[in-house]
Amino acid sequence: MTRRTVRIAMNGVTGRMGYRQHLVRSILSLREQGGLDLGDGSTLWPEPILLGRREHALRAVAERHGIEHWSTDLDAVLADPSVDIYFDSQVTAAREDALKAAIAAGKHIYCEKPTATSLDGALDLARRATAAGIKHGVVQDKLFLPGLLKLKRLIDGGFFGRILSVRGEFGYWVFEGDWQSAQRPSWNYRAEDGGGIVADMFPHWEYLLHELFGRVRTVQALATTHIPQRWDEKGKPYDATADDAAYGVFELDGGAVAQINSSWAVRVNRDELVEFQVDGTHGSAVAGLRECRVQHRSATPKPVWNPDLPAGESFREQWQPVPDNADFGNGFKVQWELFLRHVALDEPWQWDLLAGARGVQLAELGLRSSAEGRRFEVPELAL
Repeated sequence: MTRRTVRIAMNGVTGRMGYRQHLVRSILSLREQGGLDLGDGSTLWPEPILLGRREHALRAVAERHGIEHWSTDLDAVLADPSVDIYFDSQVTAAREDALKAAIAAGKHIYCEKPTATSLDGALDLARRATAAGIKHGVVQDKLFLPGLLKLKRLIDGGFFGRILSVRGEFGYWVFEGDWQSAQRPSWNYRAEDGGGIVADMFPHWEYLLHELFGRVRTVQALATTHIPQRWDEKGKPYDATADDAAYGVFELDGGAVAQINSSWAVRVNRDELVEFQVDGTHGSAVAGLRECRVQHRSATPKPVWNPDLPAGESFREQWQPVPDNADFGNGFKVQWELFLRHVALDEPWQWDLLAGARGVQLAELGLRSSAEGRRFEVPELAL
């Protein structure tokens, strides 16, 4: 079998998401399995070049995993004609300029979301990439999670009848950093550094709603900062200037209504860190990251409201699990494989920088809705 090498400059892999999901569980996992079988008698062999600002951290990651190439010089790596793909999982505020440089250098682009800090910036990136004739993609990993793949199977099979509503709950308690270290980096809570839960999570909700249920037509949101002071990685207190919770209502094509609560200041009382309940005329489902449970109309109980007596039934036990019926891989890795096949074989690909711009648009309108106390229409985007 012929082996084709694809060199990937990976910027931001010393961060939690870039390291664990993109480097270790995606690119290095592909190498451990012998590369990506392209199905034409050849294998695509990903060769990472680690990029970042902290030399000691890059060196440590490279030595830990036996990676030969790493650099703190973005311009030099982009000038290397042997580099095929530029990947970016840096802090949001640094992403736009780096992507512009990579596009100008003629590299294919794959990046985390949000792609930019403003809709104008996100659209500019999409237009530059299209004009340059390069392949470009944005991480939309939650589409490939087992629980949501099961949910899509139900939608495609007509299980719900007419979908009426979607209710989403996402979040967990992120420690303030004083008496227990925080699980998220401090820049997430500083608006000046591109932080905020709306900027982080509304792009996720846009592609999930868009692909599973229909285009988002309107948005009304309330964003707030529940925890006004936090402590950074060095134990120093700082003012949290970005929102840490958001409560959104979205009208969708087809008439369904979605309500999604997002919070880093909530304690978890659900089976998974994110869950979506979908109610339709013929049935309902609750989907999380991995599991999905259903209740068909033929098996729906008839509860009666009676506050004078304790509940005589376990409502959770009245739902049935959806079987796996498939082997689900890591969602990040699955999308990496699809993007690499898109680059190598020109296979179809829909999660491009314009799709990423839709996520930035929804976040921008959500923040504007919160600031002005209004509901906004979400215009369709075009290049």
